[in-house]
Amino acid sequence: MWSGEPLADVPGPYCAAQRARIEERRLVLLESRLDLDLATGRHAQVVVELTTLTATYPWRERLRELLMLALFRSDRQAEALAVYADTRRLLAVELGADPSRELTELYQRVLRTDPGLAAPSDRRREMSGAGASGRPAQLPADLPDVTGHEDVAKELRGHLAASAGGQAVVVSAVSGAGGVGKTTLAVHVAHGVQSHFPDGQLYVDLQGAGPSPSEPEAVLGAFLRALGVSDAALPCGVTERAALYRSALADRRMLVLLDNACDAAQVRPLLPGMPGCAALITSRTRMTGLAGARLADLDVMLPRDALALFARITGVTDEAAADVVATCGYLPPAIRIAASRLAARRDWTVTDLARRLADERHRLRELRSGEVAVTATFELSYRQLSAPQSRAFRLLGLPEGPGICLDAAAAVLGANAADSRELLGSLVDASLLQSTAPDRYRFHDLVRLYARTCAERDETPQQQDAARSRLLDFYLATTAHVHAMQRPGDTTLDHLQPTQWPGLRFDHPETALQWLFTEAEVLLACAGASAHDPALRRAVDLVFVAKDLVESGSNAQQYAQVTARLLAAAERADDAQAAGRLCSPMVYFHLVAGRLAEAEDAARAARRYQLRCSDPVLTAHALNESGILASMQRRHTDAENYLLQALDAFRRYGNQNGRANVLGNLSRLYLDTGRITEAVGLAEQCLAALRAIGATLRLDNGHYSLALALADRTDDALEQLAQALPIYQSHRHRLWEAMTYWRMAQVHLTAGRRTRAAALVEQALATAHGTGNRWGRANALSTLGYTLQCTGHLDRARACWQEAVAIYEELGSPEAADVRALLAG
Repeated sequence: MWSGEPLADVPGPYCAAQRARIEERRLVLLESRLDLDLATGRHAQVVVELTTLTATYPWRERLRELLMLALFRSDRQAEALAVYADTRRLLAVELGADPSRELTELYQRVLRTDPGLAAPSDRRREMSGAGASGRPAQLPADLPDVTGHEDVAKELRGHLAASAGGQAVVVSAVSGAGGVGKTTLAVHVAHGVQSHFPDGQLYVDLQGAGPSPSEPEAVLGAFLRALGVSDAALPCGVTERAALYRSALADRRMLVLLDNACDAAQVRPLLPGMPGCAALITSRTRMTGLAGARLADLDVMLPRDALALFARITGVTDEAAADVVATCGYLPPAIRIAASRLAARRDWTVTDLARRLADERHRLRELRSGEVAVTATFELSYRQLSAPQSRAFRLLGLPEGPGICLDAAAAVLGANAADSRELLGSLVDASLLQSTAPDRYRFHDLVRLYARTCAERDETPQQQDAARSRLLDFYLATTAHVHAMQRPGDTTLDHLQPTQWPGLRFDHPETALQWLFTEAEVLLACAGASAHDPALRRAVDLVFVAKDLVESGSNAQQYAQVTARLLAAAERADDAQAAGRLCSPMVYFHLVAGRLAEAEDAARAARRYQLRCSDPVLTAHALNESGILASMQRRHTDAENYLLQALDAFRRYGNQNGRANVLGNLSRLYLDTGRITEAVGLAEQCLAALRAIGATLRLDNGHYSLALALADRTDDALEQLAQALPIYQSHRHRLWEAMTYWRMAQVHLTAGRRTRAAALVEQALATAHGTGNRWGRANALSTLGYTLQCTGHLDRARACWQEAVAIYEELGSPEAADVRALLAG
């Protein structure tokens, strides 16, 4: 509730003393609050505040100590050490004193990277941006009739329970052939040891038996969300996500069940890092490469256990029942399905069931163990489906990706949503499909393989292609609608491949964007699986209109991988239009990361393909992106030529949105070349053009461009940036959100408000963390170094500049020379 100066303007020594006393109390409380912030993991946020406070109160060593700790926990060790060096120099020059014992001890601990300085697990709350989630409880339901493997179960329970007081993370791995009951046993054991893990349980099916095992990066993203980390705070890359995941689990007692793992490499990033947690893994392969793991092998059930499982379900234990479990290969899934069939057919006897199974014995003889045995049990259930159910089962096995939404499934089936929901519900009831959320479905990986096998066997190639084509149409049509809602006045949609199956329509741009990010993984998987004629051009267009996924940062890597795969296919087909449209987003992908050399290669290829085909979309975008690249490389004449040609190209094919954005790019170029008046005029035209076509979320580019042009009119520039910022935030453009904070910092620096500038640059660094935008990080560090130099933090300034130079040189950015000059000054 502090506001202003206490006893302001009241004269006399008594009031002066009271002012000093109250101010000191406030600072002590402030230090205590900052200490608590660090204890709860808010290190990234308090760096911003502490940078300002240490400049305002340079003699308070406690504030410097807190800043060192916050920087260290933000993986900025060099800057933390530089804070100490700045403090030591200041005290020596001004007071002839040395730093306090506490500050010196902290310096020594930072110098040796003392693990005791690591942040507590509660920091996940503030990093999430939305508060911590509840205790995750993701275990699948335990079956009431689990039978057999008691010796293995007992061993696993004992090993996992011992983790509570242990000195290391406990890891148990169960291996065995498909269908022997690894998952059922693991889930049963996990439920039995829940009391030892009061902070919750995480679960994932890693799909290791299928053709597309789950990527650790995607799994870590799901786990971090369950632990309270928001999408906006998710870093890119396995390494950064794994580090955040381990930090989020520190000081927690949590069980992680990693089901159906492919190999040790897939599992390692998913393991907790601190004692008190445990991991239970199931896999078809022995995890011999997993150091320290307790390994357990699971075989088929013993005959007596198999018969006991059958009896628990049916109540029958006679000789015919023994024949049934024998023909099931003593595999739990097959036994359960057989028993369920008997329970559902009251007119059958066990002998009838045994005879029916015996009829298939010749075909099943070699399918009694391993994955093939499980397939045989699926066959039993599949044969009971009606014709519409079996067709739905087969076709739903064709799409790639971890799951499917109802509307996409309807496209695969060529049916309406209501009929599809009923069909999918019946497959869920038959235990052939899983419903992970309302109107979202997924196969167990082995069931998916079996369903795909059935499709290849029972559906003609034309029928299979038609199902995949309808799905691609659905994603292209829906994503194109999202693209159009974000960019009114963009006529790109008139130049996309036609679709036969309709997509979804949305009432609000934010709802449309939410759909895009929710479906991103499966949408990109669909595009990647369509790298062939006649689907190739539609897949290319799908990637082209989904470029928002690059700007978000969270799906950028998958986007780039799919684009590269499609580009290779387009080049093999010698399809200049398809290849060119793919080069265009690759230019942008490399630009946002600051990889100018790679961007130049992609831009050159886009222009080369553009000359070989008459494609107005490719022409306009290739020229615009070449102009942006040339501007970043400070090739101003080339940049102006490209952008003016792009402006004309967008005008000729009627794309008012594209034309407006080129005006913004030209404004920034003219600003860089000192043509201030023209820059302001172009930025105002950009903003006016966007408003004229009804843009809402895309007004950010106009405000941003105008702010840069008005940089010397600080209030006006800040007003424009303040209008752009919430648009970027709602649009999930973390990269541009961070850039806006950086630009705000530059404006404040121009106005002489150095401490405010430092705080905003710190905010830019925190926001950009995990987006992969190395160039943006270097920009922010360069500006931060200057603000620190101005406030007397010379060593920390140099640490920032040294990191910035290293990044610029790695990226081949011309800004490296500017920062080297600062270091030499």
